[in-house]
Amino acid sequence: METNFIDYSFEKSLSRIDEILDASSDKYEERDTIPSRSELTFTNGFYVNCTALFIDICGSSNMTDEQKRPVLAKIYRSFISEMVALLNGNHNCKEVNIHGDCVWGVFETKYKQDIDAIVSLSAKVNSLVLAINKKLANKKFVTYQVGVGIDYGRALMVKAGFKGSTINDVVWMGDVVNHACHLANFGNQSIYDETIMISDIIYDNLSEDIKKFFSRNSTHQCYHGSIINTQMQEYINQNL
Repeated sequence: METNFIDYSFEKSLSRIDEILDASSDKYEERDTIPSRSELTFTNGFYVNCTALFIDICGSSNMTDEQKRPVLAKIYRSFISEMVALLNGNHNCKEVNIHGDCVWGVFETKYKQDIDAIVSLSAKVNSLVLAINKKLANKKFVTYQVGVGIDYGRALMVKAGFKGSTINDVVWMGDVVNHACHLANFGNQSIYDETIMISDIIYDNLSEDIKKFFSRNSTHQCYHGSIINTQMQEYINQNL
């Protein structure tokens, strides 16, 4: 995020710290649905139930040894651009975030069919990576694998940053976010790990039609699978 220069004052910094630490804890509300970020201030927050989906490039640090920086920038840009587009295109997606080469989203999932929809979205992620890799291979660029992690749970949504400046963002705090991130790191970690890792609660709330594509991963205490989107795969096979 672009900065706007403001002289730093140590005394004002200490005052802001006191203001934050002394703020009332009564302004943290329970919500049935994920609110708009416009409702957030620097003194409130919202507890919500949500699904988090993380997509992380496996072994991305090694890619710098295989490609020159301008090519690497193209690889990252194509990945981030289209993963953001895919997540943002889901009507239940409330937030999309980018951290380095990781893209993740927060989703409203009140009903079991919404959980099915997010896991089906992970199949599109898998197929989209296959399509990107086809294009990368055609240009003799390095290809990659991703790990996808999905979990459901309670999170605290807060606004954090430098009050009085334009530098701020929404921070999502809670086990659901951390666990989904860890699950993504497990994806394709070894030859025994599949691409998509889902938590027990996600698996338990899936329809039987989708459950059958996932199996128990005893190493990471979750379920895993490598489902794809058949329509996207058909297009890849015919055109790429």
